[in-house]
Amino acid sequence: MRPHPPRPVPQDGPPGAADAAQRLRLELAVEAAGIGSFDWDLVTGQLDWDDRLLDMFGYSREQWGERIEAFAARLHPDDVDATMAALQHAIDTCGAYDAEFRVALPSGETRWVRGRGRALCDESGVAVRLLGAAYDTTSARAADQHVARVLEAMNEAFFSLDREWRFAYVNRRAEEVLDRPRAALVGGDIWELFPHAVGSDFETHYRGAVATGQERVFEAHYPEPLDAWYEVRAWPTPDGLSVYFLDVTERRRAETQARESAARLRALAEISAAMVEELGRGRDERGALQRVTEAVVPVFADWAIATLVDEDGRMRDVASWHADPALRETTARYAQLRLASVQDDAPVLQALGSGQVLTVEDVRAVIGPTLPAGEVREVFDRLAPDTALTLPMTAHGRTLGALSLYRSDGGRAADADDVAAARQVADRVALALDNARLHDQQRRLAEELQRSMLTAPPRPDHAEVVVRYLPAVEAAQVGGDWYDAFLQPGGATMLVIGDVVGHDIAAAAAMGQLRGLVRGIAFREGATPATVLADLDVAVHGLEMHTMATAIVARIEQTPEQRAAGTTTLRWSNAGHPPPLLLRGDGGVEELSGPRAELMLGVDPTARRTDSAVTVDRPATVLLYTDGLVEARDQLLDEGITALREALTDLADRPLAELCDGLLARLRPHGVADDVALVAVRLHPEDRPRPPEAGLEHVPPVPGA
Repeated sequence: MRPHPPRPVPQDGPPGAADAAQRLRLELAVEAAGIGSFDWDLVTGQLDWDDRLLDMFGYSREQWGERIEAFAARLHPDDVDATMAALQHAIDTCGAYDAEFRVALPSGETRWVRGRGRALCDESGVAVRLLGAAYDTTSARAADQHVARVLEAMNEAFFSLDREWRFAYVNRRAEEVLDRPRAALVGGDIWELFPHAVGSDFETHYRGAVATGQERVFEAHYPEPLDAWYEVRAWPTPDGLSVYFLDVTERRRAETQARESAARLRALAEISAAMVEELGRGRDERGALQRVTEAVVPVFADWAIATLVDEDGRMRDVASWHADPALRETTARYAQLRLASVQDDAPVLQALGSGQVLTVEDVRAVIGPTLPAGEVREVFDRLAPDTALTLPMTAHGRTLGALSLYRSDGGRAADADDVAAARQVADRVALALDNARLHDQQRRLAEELQRSMLTAPPRPDHAEVVVRYLPAVEAAQVGGDWYDAFLQPGGATMLVIGDVVGHDIAAAAAMGQLRGLVRGIAFREGATPATVLADLDVAVHGLEMHTMATAIVARIEQTPEQRAAGTTTLRWSNAGHPPPLLLRGDGGVEELSGPRAELMLGVDPTARRTDSAVTVDRPATVLLYTDGLVEARDQLLDEGITALREALTDLADRPLAELCDGLLARLRPHGVADDVALVAVRLHPEDRPRPPEAGLEHVPPVPGA
């Protein structure tokens, strides 16, 4: 086949000019693309090449033999068989020919060529001619080889898939990560070679990238035999899909460990806070341990049970929790039943007895057969524990309880980090419990000591006296708050409220001394509140007590004329103490303040003390209190007194004992941060019998009265 020389394209001309122009454009395009053509007559064996094809194979027109043997002579020895087989296949099938092969030129240069064509058949279906073209792919091959070298040198894994989801290329690193040789991968179907990818994130994203033409970036886990996490970047190409992937199993493991470590730290902090909060409000061990079980699930276990050993040695499962809300009642029921059902060598009993951490790798095999038939076995089977970790809660040589942590549904057993962190939990809980019990013992002792210094009030005629004393819930020390109520020889009722500066044994001792001095000074007939405080100031200085205190001394007195009129005089003197409150019969509340504020006791022995007085119509109520009732870290004194006045108004119609309890509940619903002492006196009308709630009249005997 001979090439036709190019001819000018006419702008205008006779019919047929357009066809000539079209042929010229085609020839120019073929020439620009460097495509050579061939025509092989299969009957005569003549093989015609154009000049471009001759040049591609290094032949001159004179050298060209126009036979297939000349073509084969230029083929690289390694490519002869495959290329000739491709030609023969096209001839045998009257089909297409497509082959890429190397050409060995006389200069020693090797060139890559891609040939394509089609066989033409006669009426009987026998191929008689094969027409085609070829073009030089050396540059493209060089670029592909460069890319291949780059891909082979990469530390990251890479493979490409054709449009039929077959591996077209796999680099060295991909062989290592996928744990298969390249020969076993290339040409193979990815879904057949890696069946676990079917229906997984891998398939979803791979097919999604091809369908949308958009790159997909994701992380996914492939199970055994690879058992690894991969970070994958997949992008579609004209030939199929290219995939870059990185084994991130170690990174994921490190991230998981970091998350688990952070979760353990959060759980430890939460548990510490819970123990302080629950045990700090009073000895609520059950509530504290309930919060502990909630904090350890699911960080340390799927479910947990906390066991407490009482001071008398009795063991009780007091708290439980399960990660699955549907199984929490089941867990609680098992906690109610298990101690009475397990045998003496059960892990929880061994841990309590030995003080050692115990791990059970197969709970159902170890514990299940030992449980009796019935409900306990049924709830045990519903919980289906796999592994267990039992940690004794030990502090200062005493085992206070145990924490049982369970994993179910094939969850992993506790590793060394889990055990170490869980032991920290158990140790912290044990120390908090031990401290709370010690604190409670000290607080009870302190309260008993303080109460022993505070006597019961008298019950004079038509006057009801109610006293309250609450020690601080957050302190195990003896406080300095005190109250007193007693009768003078003449029958007047003396009321005293005071608060020594400090919260320690010294404050308690000073309180006891001051209370005794007040009684001695105020008991004599004629002693007014002001003279009592003045004499007390002198005694504090003279006895070198080195203490300061606030105090109010009040006296309820009545003349025969006042008795007939149903009135009473309240006289008081205030040494730096919060003012008394007067609740009148009409419900009005009055703050009893003197003309000026006076110094607290222990500051100046020469300080001037004055009496204030008010005439009271019966019925009426007088309230004396210490600052712990009205002052706190988040509440100023004036705000507290305002709240107390409002509460006193709301509770005015209550019996006196209920009124006092209501004031404490209203103003200090969560307990008190400071000691609180309170004295309330209700003056009942004297023209009617003493009310039953006031109790029987009781007036201590007064010698010489």
